Amino acid sequence: MTREPGDLPSETLSIRSPGGFSGQGALVLDSNGSFPSNIADVSSGSDDALAEVTLIVCSSCRDETGSDPHPRAGALLAEDTRRAASGENIRIRTVECLGNCKRRLSAALLRDGCWSYVFGDLDTTSGADLVAGAKLFATSTDGLIPWRGRPDSLKRGLVARIPPLDMLKD
Repeated sequence: MTREPGDLPSETLSIRSPGGFSGQGALVLDSNGSFPSNIADVSSGSDDALAEVTLIVCSSCRDETGSDPHPRAGALLAEDTRRAASGENIRIRTVECLGNCKRRLSAALLRDGCWSYVFGDLDTTSGADLVAGAKLFATSTDGLIPWRGRPDSLKRGLVARIPPLDMLKD
């Protein structure tokens, strides 16, 4: 595996977590800048790991025209996400506004002790992509959503990656 855009530029990532996720204290890339082969595969994730991820969808987002039909496009995205997650042990919540209006339909992925992600430029049928991203996040051993395997809408739609509080320095 080779490094992709969005992969970590440094060779070591120190993650300090109060137990929010199970993983080693550092992820060391090999000499080619690749992730080690022991990073969990999405298909090997358990329901318990997926339950640690919360997917938040902005239900008040409007479509690309800015029109105000009801239900709004954000509410339709939330419905599509719930359909895509049917049978999965994943928390899906809605909020009235993520404040990302210039990037239209928005959602966020959160996990205790890990980086949080905000995505924009989604569409009403991006629910399966959000669930796929949640699965990648749930099985990540380093607290980051791997770039490789991430749906295209979550690659090009990344708005922000926010560090966990316990990682911040004074």
